[in-house]
Amino acid sequence: MKYLLDTNACVRYINGRSPQLRLKITNTPRTDLGVSAITTAELFYGSAKSQTPERSRERQTEFLQTIISLPFNEVSAVTYASLRVDLERVGTPIGQHDMLIAAIALTNDLILITHNRETMSRAGVLYGVTMGSDGASRLLSIVFEEAVKVAK
Repeated sequence: MKYLLDTNACVRYINGRSPQLRLKITNTPRTDLGVSAITTAELFYGSAKSQTPERSRERQTEFLQTIISLPFNEVSAVTYASLRVDLERVGTPIGQHDMLIAAIALTNDLILITHNRETMSRAGVLYGVTMGSDGASRLLSIVFEEAVKVAK
């Protein structure tokens, strides 16, 4: 596996909001794609709140059946704890779900595919691809320790 799809990337794919992202995901071998258990939970929460919950859940289930799901395990928990302490120390915390997803990506050495560049860029040594509103992919690579030096 090479890529971990963030929740917002999954939503854009499922809802067809980004033809470029859809094409890239469609052309990537399914064995190279994964989602976190946190993303799965967020997707089902979103479908439960939807105006058409049955339709939303059906589309999500169809998508998720083709993707490897990664659990939040003890190794991810240790990574999460370190990440959270580091971010709190420099005053740049991110959302709990984003930290959990970032910890899973970091633990498994995966490239995180996200539209949430600003938030995820705070999460240590994180590599990802973000899709701009123009549809262009941009590689995101942030080394947390370097960012701390710049922030000081």
